[in-house]
Amino acid sequence: MSDRVKELLGLLTSQDNSQAYRALKALEGISAESNCLYPHMDELIAMTGSSNSYVRTRGLVLIAHNAKWDADDKIDSAIDEYLEHVTDEKPICARQCIKLLPLLAEAKPALAPKIVSVLRDANVARYPDSMRSLVQKDIRDSLLAIER
Repeated sequence: MSDRVKELLGLLTSQDNSQAYRALKALEGISAESNCLYPHMDELIAMTGSSNSYVRTRGLVLIAHNAKWDADDKIDSAIDEYLEHVTDEKPICARQCIKLLPLLAEAKPALAPKIVSVLRDANVARYPDSMRSLVQKDIRDSLLAIER
């Protein structure tokens, strides 16, 4: 399994976005069943700083899906950087981040107050009108899910 995980991780930054997406989906599935991706958490966290929004999004997704395995509190240490993507320069990346936050809050309840605070304070004025209302709806939906 370890070699397969390494292979899939390598594909996450592929220029071929459909190949990278397939790798992401495979890793999401693996993450649901096993913590074998957790030793690579530092790599996933590093992905969130990529200049490529697709790579950033893939990192955000896999961090959230592996939060339940975070025995070393690596996500707690990187939560500020993660939450910066609530208002990512790319609205699609921001939307994905926002939609993942209920999953992250469920796995890491101690982070829920910080997540809620960031969502409530998010300034989405940077986005065009067409995207702003979608981001605002995502924020509202995530807040409702977290606060249930």
